[in-house]
Amino acid sequence: MKTRIISSIVIIGPMLVFVFLGGIPLLLFCLALSAIGMWEFYKGYAAEGVKAGKAWAFALLAALYFLIGIGEFSDDLAPSTYTHLIQMWLFGAVFLGLVMTLIRKDHNILDGSVTTIGLLYIGYFFAHIVFISGIDHNYHLMVWIVFIAAFGQDTFAYFTGYFFGKHKMAPNISPKKTIEGAIGGVIGATVLCGVFGIIFFRDDDFIHCLIMGFFGAFFGMAGDLIASAFKRKMGIKDYGNLIPGHGGILDRFDSVLLVAPFVYYYILLFVRP
Repeated sequence: MKTRIISSIVIIGPMLVFVFLGGIPLLLFCLALSAIGMWEFYKGYAAEGVKAGKAWAFALLAALYFLIGIGEFSDDLAPSTYTHLIQMWLFGAVFLGLVMTLIRKDHNILDGSVTTIGLLYIGYFFAHIVFISGIDHNYHLMVWIVFIAAFGQDTFAYFTGYFFGKHKMAPNISPKKTIEGAIGGVIGATVLCGVFGIIFFRDDDFIHCLIMGFFGAFFGMAGDLIASAFKRKMGIKDYGNLIPGHGGILDRFDSVLLVAPFVYYYILLFVRP
């Protein structure tokens, strides 16, 4: 537990700096997390004989963040053009997984599927952190909700489960997770996001912070379980060893991958006027 806590502090420190700076520094930070996460994902499946199209995937990842950099932080693209380019990128990501089985005989449909899933599940989902930071008015501050909900849920679930956990939640996927831990995680994330809302937003937006904290906790748990299910399929315990006590980047940020898109689309649909 001691190693896990120390590692969390060490990695959260730089993360807080990049989130606070926003803009291009945050974009580069998310690009780095995406690249490392995708590498871990493809490496895990390689052990099962899956040959992901890594070169193509990383080229598309770089293209995505280049488009985001232009669309979010410059006036060179009209909003509608930017949206269309992102839609074209999504088409390209799926097209890659389909066509790579035709171009090279040593690739099969599973190789293409894993390539596309890694690119979308990690690269595109991580990018939603940058999308949130580019929202106008003060709503860009809600990027903090992503990390408060994800890490708050994870931390409270860990300690609640450690001290009070008795009933297994998903024994076939993640044996250590308990129902008591999940409840503690949801309560903790909701309270922390509510405190954040009280400090930084008006009364109506405070309610939205509570809602995002509550549902974000469930998305965080889902992200954690999905990452664990992938690891089960790969036959590995951790995605890597970059972070002592946690594993790889995906082991630490798996919950963020689903919370970020949820928060972004919630803001667009229910918060931003």
